[in-house]
Amino acid sequence: MNNTEIKIAKDTYWVGKIDNREVPFHRLVLSKGTTYNSYLLKTGKPTVIDTVDMEFGREYADQMEKLIDPLDISYIVINHTEPDHSGGLAALASRAANATIVCTEIAVPELQEMYKLHARNFLVVKDGDTLDIGGKTLLFKETPYLHTAETMITYCVEDKILFPCDIFSTHVAVGKLFSDEAGFDITEDFKGYYNAIIHPHRRYVRTLIEAVKDLEIEMIAPSHGFIIREDVRKYIDLYAELSRETTQGKKAAIVYTTLKNNTKKMAGILQNTLQANGIETAVWDAEKSGMSEILDSIAAADAVFIGSSTRYADMIGNLEPLLKELQQMNLEGKLAAAFGSYGWSGEAIEVIQDYLNGTNMTVQSTSEVIKSTGMTHVEFPIRVRFSPKDTDKTQKIKNAADFVSDLLLSSF
Repeated sequence: MNNTEIKIAKDTYWVGKIDNREVPFHRLVLSKGTTYNSYLLKTGKPTVIDTVDMEFGREYADQMEKLIDPLDISYIVINHTEPDHSGGLAALASRAANATIVCTEIAVPELQEMYKLHARNFLVVKDGDTLDIGGKTLLFKETPYLHTAETMITYCVEDKILFPCDIFSTHVAVGKLFSDEAGFDITEDFKGYYNAIIHPHRRYVRTLIEAVKDLEIEMIAPSHGFIIREDVRKYIDLYAELSRETTQGKKAAIVYTTLKNNTKKMAGILQNTLQANGIETAVWDAEKSGMSEILDSIAAADAVFIGSSTRYADMIGNLEPLLKELQQMNLEGKLAAAFGSYGWSGEAIEVIQDYLNGTNMTVQSTSEVIKSTGMTHVEFPIRVRFSPKDTDKTQKIKNAADFVSDLLLSSF
């Protein structure tokens, strides 16, 4: 079944690549290999949905030429720009010179830079847009952060097929393309993929469930592993179940000192976001509250945020004695994050980060966020220059609070 045309519906074909090696992937090794699924819709306006890993780009384009004249391809839909799905685009686009590339707005500059496609025609689609491809209609739904910001899903209205790219995938070098022909229950592989790739983005599964709730889906054709055409609702419901918040009663403590109330405002945004997520939150001004009271709150908390404004390259007020005390406490199992407002370099925020790293708490950092989730919109420490009043700055603070909330409320 490798590198061949397999019909999955009327005028719709699988044109992917089976990779049966032990595949390095997201700092994992896929012992069962994986499958890069790409789909060709031979309609009045022939359309390709997603491609294969960049390692197999030329092989993929060569095989495509056996199935269709690339010059006849009208559209190439890219649901997600990660190279294991968009990687065959460069080779295919060079031969499919007449094809328009269909993607979200965020994806355009990424694809242009990755594959030198600045001169190509792009069709930007937004949530709910449709595209007539000559006998079939494609409906697009934006599903950001499943698992990167530009991600969308594609639904064929006439065939009732969902093409969700990474979502609903399995990492298996399939012997049979359809899950009902696998010869075993794929549920554990399905859950394993969810846990490894999707669960860190659990909050955004809600967007997905909302996007598909009114769609009549008879087949799920993802970009890794098995195509699902039986018990489709079971697998959608599994995502809803696995992503639900099941751990309640979580607490957070926010401690700060402030110079012109900007760091205080940051503390307020953190508090409001955490409380909106169901996390009981206590906020302490270290200049106005007793240390023992603050330390008791931290000891009872599941997440700790420490913040300061910066003055003469250092923290202000009574934070340093408190931070030194934290290093003498057993705070294992708690999450921690530094934050603060600054006018020049913001050294105080980094000093707090250093102190927190001297505790046995799990300290959040941008590096760990990127390595564990691939998210680039979440930053730690949380640094805001001057007032956090504009939308971008406020959103940065909310993103961090939401990320910690998701870690606290995770069912795993």
